Amino acid sequence: MALGLREISGEPVIDSENGEELMRVQPGVDIALSNLPRESPGTLYITTKQVIWVSDVDKSKGYAVDFLSISLHAVSRDPEAYPTPCLYTQIETEADDEINSDNSDSESNYVHDLSNIREMRLIPSDPMQLDTLFQVFCECAELNPDPNAEEQEEEHDWIFSADQMEDEEAEEEDYMSHNPTNTLGHSNGHHDLARTILELQINDQRFEDAEEIEHDEKDTHH
Repeated sequence: MALGLREISGEPVIDSENGEELMRVQPGVDIALSNLPRESPGTLYITTKQVIWVSDVDKSKGYAVDFLSISLHAVSRDPEAYPTPCLYTQIETEADDEINSDNSDSESNYVHDLSNIREMRLIPSDPMQLDTLFQVFCECAELNPDPNAEEQEEEHDWIFSADQMEDEEAEEEDYMSHNPTNTLGHSNGHHDLARTILELQINDQRFEDAEEIEHDEKDTHH
């Protein structure tokens, strides 16, 4: 499956044979792609697999993006971020690594290739619909989990959940309470250091015993 936004022509096609279902149709939605001019008006189609926008002015013009390509979606009501309340999305593309973020002119030209567009804003004429659209996006995103997520979890299996961390801390506290001489070394993960500290403590005790013996011998001679 290719990542990124793609252009479509005509009414949206739903792949019902493979289980794709239409979740919501929202009329009166404008669209803004990256830094390109805002396009309006249009109709938004949200299915279990993709997001489709079709222009009401020119039915042959439209855009589609799979949920697997949408890495983030959020409701934006901050006028400093965008003048109009909208549903903001970030899109993963196959060319992300090729764009030089330090060269704005290059990026401006690059963004005209739809496969390289990384931001999409959906702007309903009724801002009250934003929360509903956001919820539908959340439901569809759950239906399309990242196929690489399981591999990433296996690669980073050293990351513990809160319950696991609590169990680890409890075991460590129990260990330290029964092994007070190992506290410093164990807490830093260096058992050799703990052994060295223990040996130093034993040696210190030996030195103290030697000094006491020497002192007793001197008293005896006197």
